[in-house]
Amino acid sequence: MKLLVLGIGNILFGDEGIGVHLCNLLKLNYAFEGEHQLDFVDGGTMAQVLIPIITSYDRVLILDCVSVEKAEVGEVYCFDFDNVPEIITWAGSAHEVEMLQTLKLTELLGDLPPVKIIGIVPEVIGEDTAFKLSSEVKKGALLAEKLALDYLISLGMKVRKVDDRDLQDIADFSFRGY
Repeated sequence: MKLLVLGIGNILFGDEGIGVHLCNLLKLNYAFEGEHQLDFVDGGTMAQVLIPIITSYDRVLILDCVSVEKAEVGEVYCFDFDNVPEIITWAGSAHEVEMLQTLKLTELLGDLPPVKIIGIVPEVIGEDTAFKLSSEVKKGALLAEKLALDYLISLGMKVRKVDDRDLQDIADFSFRGY
């Protein structure tokens, strides 16, 4: 089975890049072994350009930020794409609506593999460029990391911690790629 961890987000806007940063954190801090192929992709804000990548996998784990009515910054939501909670609005940042549309389009085409989404409510910073993550999102990222690891383990992956890179340090250099 081919598994994809897809980090989504705009790394130039602080918390809105959390999906990419979490994807990089998993890639850098853990070794994964098992009979499945596991790939990590920084999807950034590419949205529909990702369709051929998404459809080439058997299962996809998307790490992203989400907007949720009356939620606190840093709250974490974990759900299957075919069962999105009604409280998830997907509005509030430049990339989220496009990613939702991308998944819906791929589903309409009949090519969407099972998708698990782990989303964190970001502090939306507007138009100022920043790599700094809010303290609330960094706290939420600890739960998101655990949920992601648990999901990959449930699919048969063996996980071993190989490093202890700090999430903010990873965010500071995500623009270089990992």
